[in-house]
Amino acid sequence: MVADDYDFWLFDLDGTLVDAEWSYTRDVFDRVGERLGYRFTDSEAELLWHGLGGARDPALRELGIDPAEFWPAFHAEEDPLKRAEATYLHDDAVRLVEEIHDAGRPVGIVTHCQQFLTDPVLDHLDVRDWFDTVVCCTEETGWKPDSRPVERAISKLGLGGKLMTDGGTSGVLAGDGESDIGAAWNAGLDGIHVERHGPEHRGRCVLGEYRVESFDELPRRVA
Repeated sequence: MVADDYDFWLFDLDGTLVDAEWSYTRDVFDRVGERLGYRFTDSEAELLWHGLGGARDPALRELGIDPAEFWPAFHAEEDPLKRAEATYLHDDAVRLVEEIHDAGRPVGIVTHCQQFLTDPVLDHLDVRDWFDTVVCCTEETGWKPDSRPVERAISKLGLGGKLMTDGGTSGVLAGDGESDIGAAWNAGLDGIHVERHGPEHRGRCVLGEYRVESFDELPRRVA
């Protein structure tokens, strides 16, 4: 199974392991829009929530919205408990993590989701003990595709400085966005892109060592 091919696994969180119900997302953008005096369409809200257009700040500027105004409003309107209650696990991700655990490999998360939102989600879904480390990106750690948050996660796994160059430790980062694959490659890891929305909806294809619509498509070895 592909889980055996790597010494450790890292995952993005939102859109990769979990997602929020659309009703929650729509409500958040309605309230953020009221703060900013802007009415977000469904497609704009979906694009920004999932990062379908790539980096969100340029997408905000194309809408005529200053990112410096958007993000404080967005985080002010996010309710950690309501978001946790509206969040569900992707079944294919559950199966993959179980296989990785069976293979005895450490697993971590590197996410743009902030700590005050990540913690309630992991606790509500009762999956905190699935992960050996959780790194939430900040201005200090850097934001994917920057390699720094990935390198921090690797260090927390006790693997810093051991990445494969000549037979050393190998790892992979799986995510649903371009920034996840960029962060993987910048940190010297393989990248798995899981396309939850379809390239026709995203408007582009995202490269990776593996490109799948479900983690169930990853290769399994036949005994």
